Amino acid sequence: MLVLSDRDVESRLDLDELVEAVAAAMADLSAGRASMPARVAARVDDRHAMLLAMPAYLPSAPALTTKLVSLFPDNRDRPTHQAVICCFDPDDGTPLALIDATFLTAARTAAGSFLATRLLARDGARSVSVIGTGAQARAHAIALIRRPGVEVIRVAGRDPHRVQLLVEDLLGLGVPAEAAPSIRDAVGSADIVCATTHAGTPAIRREWLRPGTHVNSVGYNTTGSGEVDAGTVRDAVVVVEHRQAALAPPPAGAVELHRAVEEGVIGPEHVRAELGELVDGAAEGRTDDEQITLYKSVGVAVQDAAAAALVLRATHDRA
Repeated sequence: MLVLSDRDVESRLDLDELVEAVAAAMADLSAGRASMPARVAARVDDRHAMLLAMPAYLPSAPALTTKLVSLFPDNRDRPTHQAVICCFDPDDGTPLALIDATFLTAARTAAGSFLATRLLARDGARSVSVIGTGAQARAHAIALIRRPGVEVIRVAGRDPHRVQLLVEDLLGLGVPAEAAPSIRDAVGSADIVCATTHAGTPAIRREWLRPGTHVNSVGYNTTGSGEVDAGTVRDAVVVVEHRQAALAPPPAGAVELHRAVEEGVIGPEHVRAELGELVDGAAEGRTDDEQITLYKSVGVAVQDAAAAALVLRATHDRA
């Protein structure tokens, strides 16, 4: 059985291929071709943390996987998300590989946001702000700078020191980045906003958003109201990976959507489309340049399966 480190994964995972693999996985999920039960979690209450299990079968990859991911939002000296993926042979169930999925999780999440941006952002959208300073913020900056016309990534967060550290890290990777003076300024000046926080209170507020802004929200919180306020959810064209997953109560679903439905701000039908429906052309997203669009991601196991399949394929090609 293969054992692949985080460094192995990073050297084998091509971002362009990953975006297309995620697109195919999303289409398979929406069309009912994939099997993906709801994730479950064991809570570690004294650390505000949890361990989640996320199984999936993706026939088109082909991939049969389970990801185990720990979420420890108070971590400061290591990633808040750490994970492994167990890969099995979909023909006979034989264990094939154990893959460190810490980098993979950040990369596939950013690939999903890149795909959503491609499908939902208005033509000519160029300015990008990333809210947050962790692994997801880094991955989103690396992904979104690849969008045609984007020249710089603005970074904002609650801790100016951590913002500066991320900016310096990105500059060292060749990603043009700069620190925004505040979260509000970063949100209000952007055509595309990537929210990547663990905030229990909104980091994105409706009154800060310009008409036509596209928001990617991948932050995860199970006890507060989430990183996007109810006004943004109410006024936006909302797209998710999977309705059942996104609208479920935490820890499976998006707290922003769950709270908005619970409080009567929106109904479940407010979710316009799944990402896979946009990929297949089965649903419509943005219909004019003034609309605010919101891609609310909770992270789904078929994305992990698709990414793991790419890593295994690249590994076998090198053998």
